[in-house]
Amino acid sequence: MLKQLFVTTGLAFCLAAAAQNNVKGYVYIDQNNNGHLDKKETGLAGIPVSNGKDITVTDENGLYQLPVGNDNIIFVIKPAGYQFKKNQYNQSEFFYIHKPQGSPTSTKYNGVDPTQPLPANLNFALHQQEEPADFSVLVFGDPQPYNEQELGYFAKSIVADVRTGSHVKFGISLGDIVGDNLNLHLPYKEIMTKLNLPWYNVMGNHDMNYEAITDSLSDETFERNFGPNNYSWNYANTHFIILDNILYPDPRDGKGYWGGLRSDQMEFLKNDLALVDKNKLVVISFHIPFSNEGGDAIRLEDRQAMFDLLKDFDNCLLMSAHTHFQKQIYYKTIDGWQGKSEGLHEYNVGTTSGDWYSGELDAAGIPDGTMRDGTPRGYAFLNIQNNKYNLRYKVAGRDSTYQIRIYAPKIVAHNSRGAAPFYANFFMGSDKDLVEYKIDSGKWTAMLRDSTFDYTYLDMVTRWDKTTTLLQGRRPSAPAATGHLWSAPVNKKLAPGEHTIHVRVKDVYGNIHEEQQAYTIQ
Repeated sequence: MLKQLFVTTGLAFCLAAAAQNNVKGYVYIDQNNNGHLDKKETGLAGIPVSNGKDITVTDENGLYQLPVGNDNIIFVIKPAGYQFKKNQYNQSEFFYIHKPQGSPTSTKYNGVDPTQPLPANLNFALHQQEEPADFSVLVFGDPQPYNEQELGYFAKSIVADVRTGSHVKFGISLGDIVGDNLNLHLPYKEIMTKLNLPWYNVMGNHDMNYEAITDSLSDETFERNFGPNNYSWNYANTHFIILDNILYPDPRDGKGYWGGLRSDQMEFLKNDLALVDKNKLVVISFHIPFSNEGGDAIRLEDRQAMFDLLKDFDNCLLMSAHTHFQKQIYYKTIDGWQGKSEGLHEYNVGTTSGDWYSGELDAAGIPDGTMRDGTPRGYAFLNIQNNKYNLRYKVAGRDSTYQIRIYAPKIVAHNSRGAAPFYANFFMGSDKDLVEYKIDSGKWTAMLRDSTFDYTYLDMVTRWDKTTTLLQGRRPSAPAATGHLWSAPVNKKLAPGEHTIHVRVKDVYGNIHEEQQAYTIQ
């Protein structure tokens, strides 16, 4: 008799007497790479398989069995040291969509076509691969093209800019893959193949079917194009989780969306984490930040439930996008975090679309797109060593060392009265970084963290208001306060002539970043 454990809350499934339909099959090593389970091929024991809520593990022969309804995606949680076959878009073939009735046909964009009856055995093939404990992940926030022209901006300024090397093993896009035009999902996937990396995608609020009358049906086109939007996998000593944290329609009034998780998603998260070694690094990616800025962005009980599930893990990282800012958020006890670590870190990643492809066009016809907090368009690298991590941001079109931008007067009057501050925008900054400055060969002095807006970005915006000739491109959004800006006074007492402001940052990971800019005393 097949013995299986279903990881659920307060419910044990007796497979022999189950009244509902079941799916079963094998997870096996495909030694000859033919996509079929042959007689001499070996099943893998202890591999988690899920229907999107429940999770079981394969027995000693690699056999699993799960309950299945009329709208399920069955998928394997990839074990460390193995890989799935990739399709033509570098997406892992780790799932099977089971929708015998298909998606609703009332939506503007096509969902999943009705699927065939389940096979007698739904098998999943794995191949062994080496997975070094020291590796990197490429991270994109909100590509969000609304049309083919903006998709071209993304391809030319972001994808063409990426230089990965063998150290980068895969990538993640953190939602808003497109801007409401779901027909752009396919050309987006085609563009992403140029990176030659396995790629995982989060669903954003601009990737949804807006005709959906219930949240579980808001992802039908996403499922058609990308597969499940709640799933997980292991790589080396890290466990990765993808979640759709957009509730649509908003359960409070049926209008718009709200950040949060359905009960079945929370069940999946609970069941998934129950199987994860507490010493592993856990990385959870979603679209809307859980910080609840503005006071109503996230259903707080869902955030608390997630915090409670993570509290026994020493090493965790949350990653989000959505805001078109770049922020480092650290949840403390006052936020409901009760874990062992000092604070739970969420990295709200700067977006590849920046301020929605706004700003002046450069010589290549690409918009500047700097975000309202002064962060230039770009992407991030998540660097992992065993079960620890560090992060680095890469500005599109600039050298990787470009991490700080200085805004300072170009000329000041010698010994004049009045303040003349300068500002340093450290794009990845937080209150955990040490930011210092010196003038010429003077001594290093700490700068003060400032809550104002970025003046370089303000200049970009006001240029559109003051010009008497139409500029090429689209006016940027209004500036917003940034959490990664520091200020200090310009020294006007030095001898007349040119002087140099030096800024040095020692970030939370121990990395040193430097930038300098000249000014003149007259």
